[in-house]
Amino acid sequence: MLNALAAAGALFLSTLAGSPVSSPAKFTPPPPDKMVIEVAGVNGTGCPLGSAQVLPALDNTAFTVLYSEYIAKVGNGAKPDEFRRNCQLALNVHVPTGYTYAIAKTDYRGYMRLDPGAWAYEQANYYFQGYSQTVRSRHDFGGPRDGDWQSTDMVELASYAWAPCGEKRYLNINTELRIGNGSASGANLSMITMDSTDTNLATIYHLAWKKC
Repeated sequence: MLNALAAAGALFLSTLAGSPVSSPAKFTPPPPDKMVIEVAGVNGTGCPLGSAQVLPALDNTAFTVLYSEYIAKVGNGAKPDEFRRNCQLALNVHVPTGYTYAIAKTDYRGYMRLDPGAWAYEQANYYFQGYSQTVRSRHDFGGPRDGDWQSTDMVELASYAWAPCGEKRYLNINTELRIGNGSASGANLSMITMDSTDTNLATIYHLAWKKC
């Protein structure tokens, strides 16, 4: 599964590199040397070992997170603990010397099927290791609903969390999916996913850059 995702993700990011995503604020163009991202740690029911992958865009404008087993379920056929899934990623981001970056915008995507009366939400936060500044977001959904979903978070300029210049600090990204029957009977299965069987449903973190 992940090999197929990697191939599709590479094609997707090549397209992204050819059409740079506009940032809400202009600081400096992305550095010409390629950034490198290593997954230093992964933990959570939504991202078992080997089921999450991070791919930087070729032009340094963004990076994409692909999940292959990120699904929260409730109702008929769901296990009692499947109503909540979460993932904690620690990313070691190597940026070219003399530059720093911040996450300016995030696109969260997935698939959702909710019975009438059922509810779900996706929430996320990220921060740099050892720093208290945290960017948080939450998106709520209600049934009936059956199809792809997308939520976009635009970070206000004053709230940009910049990577500390010249220091090795992991970028910690925490996400969570939660779902409930609400007033639905639970006779049917309701679900929400960030499962990237299709790279169009990947989570994309768009970057702003400036010089140190």
